[in-house]
Amino acid sequence: MDKVFNVSLVGVGGQGILLTSEILARAAALAGLDVKKSEIHGMAQRGGSVISQVRFGARVYSPIIADGTSDILVAFERLEALRWRHLLAPAGRVLINRHDVVPVTVSSGQQAAVEDIDGVIADLYPGALMVPATRLATELGQVRAANMVLAGALSRWTPFGVEAWQAAMQARIPAKLLALNERAFAAGREAAA
Repeated sequence: MDKVFNVSLVGVGGQGILLTSEILARAAALAGLDVKKSEIHGMAQRGGSVISQVRFGARVYSPIIADGTSDILVAFERLEALRWRHLLAPAGRVLINRHDVVPVTVSSGQQAAVEDIDGVIADLYPGALMVPATRLATELGQVRAANMVLAGALSRWTPFGVEAWQAAMQARIPAKLLALNERAFAAGREAAA
């Protein structure tokens, strides 16, 4: 694989973005690719914006993805898909969790909510893959597994197989939570089929 592949994962604190990016990076490394990863999680513990970027290919020199060069933008909630649109390459693909987290500035009345978010997303991302990751994870018995639902959907677009993803999950997720997360991953793959 000569091309360097750029994936930006965005959301808010507590959604499992950093774990998902660690598993993606490990899966790429297990597939024999060079990997670089960066993350910004300033106010993550207070529900603030979180971004993690993973780059992989034959040789990767920097962990930073320049604006307009993400091959894939994975948004763990819909407002973050709007906030980080500038990262996406012109021919990039978008994976969005059909879920909303109301920002404190909106719930406190300091800022107006986005009007017609469905319409805005449809206009900006006409080819986006919308996955109900939060709902699917809840149906599996653990809403916190929504990140692995998204990872499963994302795995359809990566140039390495499910085996690398599974090995990465086994290496990173505690044994008592592994089966649930594997089911969530499978649900995400099915949702993206």
